[in-house]
Formats: sequence, structure tokens, C-alpha cells
Amino acid sequence: MTYGYAGSILVVDLSKDKITEMSIDEEILRIYLGGRGLGAYVLLKELGASWENIDPLGPENLLLVLTGPLVGYYPGIKVVITGKSPQSNGVIGSTLSSEIGLELRSAGYDGIVVKGRSKDPVYIYVENDSVEIRSAEKYWGMTGRKLYETLSRELLNEAIRKSKGSAVRETPMIYIGPAGENLVRTASVMSKWFHAAGYGGYGAVMGSKNLKAIAVRGKGPLPRVYDPVKVRTLTRLIQKELSSKFSLRYWGTGHGGYSVGYRFSSEPIRNWQEEWHDNREISIVNFERRIWKRRFWGDFGCPVTCMKVSVVKKCGSVYVTDAPDYELQAYMGTNLGIFKAEDIAYLSAIVDDFGLCGIQTGNLLGFVAELYEKGILTEEDLGFSVRWGDTEAFKRLIEMIVRREGIGDILAEGTFRAALRISSMKSMNVLDYAVQVKGIAVGAHGVRSGLDYQQFSYAASVQGGDHTSAPSEPFDRGEVFATFADSAVICLFTVSKKYMWDFTRAVTGFEITQESWTKYSARAILSIQRVLLLLGGPDIYWDPRVHDDIPKRFYEPLPSGPKKGEAASRDTVRKTLIEYYKFLGWDELGLPTDETLEALGLRKLLEPLVKKIRKRLES
Repeated sequence: MTYGYAGSILVVDLSKDKITEMSIDEEILRIYLGGRGLGAYVLLKELGASWENIDPLGPENLLLVLTGPLVGYYPGIKVVITGKSPQSNGVIGSTLSSEIGLELRSAGYDGIVVKGRSKDPVYIYVENDSVEIRSAEKYWGMTGRKLYETLSRELLNEAIRKSKGSAVRETPMIYIGPAGENLVRTASVMSKWFHAAGYGGYGAVMGSKNLKAIAVRGKGPLPRVYDPVKVRTLTRLIQKELSSKFSLRYWGTGHGGYSVGYRFSSEPIRNWQEEWHDNREISIVNFERRIWKRRFWGDFGCPVTCMKVSVVKKCGSVYVTDAPDYELQAYMGTNLGIFKAEDIAYLSAIVDDFGLCGIQTGNLLGFVAELYEKGILTEEDLGFSVRWGDTEAFKRLIEMIVRREGIGDILAEGTFRAALRISSMKSMNVLDYAVQVKGIAVGAHGVRSGLDYQQFSYAASVQGGDHTSAPSEPFDRGEVFATFADSAVICLFTVSKKYMWDFTRAVTGFEITQESWTKYSARAILSIQRVLLLLGGPDIYWDPRVHDDIPKRFYEPLPSGPKKGEAASRDTVRKTLIEYYKFLGWDELGLPTDETLEALGLRKLLEPLVKKIRKRLES
């Protein structure tokens, strides 16, 4: 038997109103594990032959919700959302904290694959071996908080009626807000009130399928593990190790709002025009004292509990969000010239409620604000002024994006596509102001100071600007390791370098080590993602000779702070990029060599696609 797996993936075809199951061979699981890795393999097998012709927002695309063998056992809880990305036209393994992963495995599934498109709004309800496609007409148009309150209450009442008096628990779900319904390419798949799988734009994929939510209730046991005694022993050791992460437990990543800017000179400020500040108004102490209502909040089995609950009252309404975490403090704060805790939490709660990615949306808003500052976009274009620090103006822009009103219809395409449209509209190139890589806004970590991310990181990543999958030196870390965490599936904040590999072997029985993962599995996963990314289409194709690069802004010298004058070097970026590609067994274009494809057992699947890419680049 295969340890650590339920052994079945649920397949829901919304076009045909048909529900089936699929199984995965043990050898494929041994290589790709689950989550991001398995998702990339399934997408290659199912869609690879016609990849460049598939519209990410068309019914041919797949939406995958996948667990990994460590879900439910390893401290913390995650699932991976993937498919063909409406942002990059490649594959993003987008992680999301949600107990839906635990429930799926207890229901007897390792994941769900959603095909086709429903004629009317629906949601999928899974309760063990009972799977239903239910009407979501009355939920369509609801914001995240309203939907979560309404559908959770209805499912809870349903569970109570079925339980005949025994204890019941809330039914976990993932869902989209109005942004996903309106096919905004920066829309997230959400869980609870403010958990988000933001990278990739998979909220728009759910919206394109008329799929409002997926709710799962599982009553069975988790899959059997290879060595249960060792799993219990290692769990205690890992829990003890993780509980000692004091600053992460106490403040979450929100302590970075001040320190990443002040100490590392790598925080986005006014669309990355600066990266250093000494504004103590954004100190975590102000969030802690003024808006936090609950500390040490975490998801199932998480000893780190880095989440916080913040509440802001504004204009007679109550807004609820996370701390916010560092990424949103930066992108809903400093990147917009906003440093006040209440205003940052206010905007963060709004993007959460609409089901938008805070990173992608904050990046987009900063891009617009700089174009307005430079006189490229005017009040006539926008309908109002958008100045740094104007919280209400940014709120208004967010609403326009979600509803695709006015210029919001252009901005709903994301920073890169919006830059192309605005360049055409204004008869000038505004891509220099778009701080993104291959359609994905970069994470809130700069590369110019040399104190945070490395200069080549975003240029080399198969997930574009995704800061959670950024290569680094030594090359067996960074993105190579992220493929393991995203496939196993575990949270990067609960990784135990000391016990993690032993834990994986104890659960699965697979003879997996860091060395074997780096040599084989990581290379296979990254090769698939890279080839599908460069295949791209149908609207945008990436040329590695042009697009394997970092944003132009990062080549401009830092204007302030202790690292004033520092900038990325094109020679350094290119040199390290080629070294990384060589490490992975790729050529200078970042394409797997014939020898690599043979060694990874991917020649039959990838060689025809690599030839397509080479032919396009030569034409």
C-alpha cells in the first residue's frame, strides 16, 4: 500500500455535471509527492499538448485543490491551489491555510480537480463519499465575510440536523469574492475571512467556472503512515522546536513593516521609488496596542500561531483582517505612502473582503499612483486624484477594479497587462513603472541593498515575482526547497530543517532525502513549470532573452538610507541566472537539455514542448 495518501483524487466536471475519481501511480507520488509538484505533473499530462491555446479563464482550464502527504500530520495546515495562471500563463503553486485539506483527507481524497464550467453559479459540497454540485445563486455577489457567515451557518445547521444531537464542527471551505466572479486577474482563492491563495489569480479561474465555493466535511481517519511511532515522536520534537520561535509567535511577520525598511532597505515605498524609511508610525507596537483584538491565533495543529486578529472601525462600519502581515503592511501601506496602522488594516480588510490578492493589488495601486504623480494618468482618466497616502482614493480604486468600472476594467487585468493597455492608450512605454516579473507582482522584498533577496531571484523563478519561490545561493535552497514545502504540503514558517526529512520518510516510507529531492524531484517539478511558463499563451508569451530579468526599477540606485546609491547589476543578474540554470540542467535559455529530460524521465512529455518553444524563439 501507499502510506500517507488517501489514494484518490476527486474529479468534478461542471460542464457535464459529472463526478468521478482518479488515482495516481505510486511512482509518480514518490517523485512529485503532492501539492505543487503533483499539480504541475497533472497539468502537463492533461493540458500540455495544447497548453499555448488554452485560455486560463476558459472552461478548458483545470482548477486543482491538492493536499500533500504531510497534511494533517505535520504541524500547521495548508493546501495548494493551482492550474494555468491567468497572470503568468504558466503554473503557480499557490498555498493557502485552510482546514479543507484535513477534511479532504479524512473524506478519503488527496485533492479535487475541477473541470469545465457550470451554466449557473454553484458550489461543491463534499461529505465523505457524498459529493454534490449545489446551486450558489443566492450567494453570488456576496463579499467574503458575508458569504462565510451565511454559508457556514447554513452548513452548520445542516450538520446539526444530521448529527441527531452529537457534537458537530464548522465545515471548512474555500471561496471567492466579487473580484473572482468578475474575472479580475488579481483575485484570490480565500479561506476563513482573510486567508488567501493570492499568487496566480486562481480566484478568477473559480469565477470563470461559476464556482463560488468548495466545502468539505470528512469523518474518516487520516491515511495510514509508514512508521506511526516515529511520527508521534518527531511531532513532539517539531512542536517543541517551533514553539520557541518567539518573535514569529508574538508578532507574526508584521514586525517587518518597520524593520524591513529601516534595517534592510528593501521595503516598497511609493511604488519602489524608495526602499528605506525611519517612520515609526508603522511599528508593530502600534498595531498591537491599537487594533489587535486577538493574539496567538493559528490554524489546525500550528504551534507558531503567527496570525493576529485586527479590528478597525471606520465610517460606521467594522473591518476585520489579520495583523496585517508584513506583505500587506508593505503593499497596502508603505508602497502607497501610508504608514498608519488603522489605515493599513482598513485597506487590507477591504481587499480580503472583495477576494483580492493584497500583494498584486497593492503593487497595481502603487503603479497607478506613480503614473498619476508623473502626469501620465490624469483625473480625467481616473475620475479623481490619486495621491500618496490618500486612503480613500485607493479604496475607491479598489472598488473600481473589483467592479471593472471605468479604468478599473483595464486595471483588473493586473499590473503587466494594464501597463500594456495604458502604454497603447498614452502612446508611450509605461512598463518601466510596472514592478513585476512575467505578469506576477514581486513580493515586498527588494534586491538592491543586498541585505534581503538576491539580485537574480525574481528573474530566475518559475513563478515570476512570487517571493515564496525565489531562487537563492546556494542553489539547493530557495526555490528548490520551496518545491518540497509546497508539494509535501507544509507551511514555510513551520519548517524544521532538523527533523523534516525524517518526518517525511516516517509518513510515506519513501527513501527521500534533501540530496535526492534536489537532484531529481525539484529538477523535475521546476522543469515542468519552466516549460509551461515559456509555452504561455494565448495572449502573452515570454521570451527568456527579454523577460528573464528583474524590474527596471531595481537597476536604479537607492535614493536614501544607509545603502543609498546601491543598485542591481545586469552583469550579476545574468551571470547568476546562467549558473542557476546550469545547476538545474538547463541551457542558457532556461530550457531543459536533452540529457536532463532523459535523466528525469520527462523526454516523452516535455521534448515536443521544448521544440515548440525553440521554434518560436527562432522565428
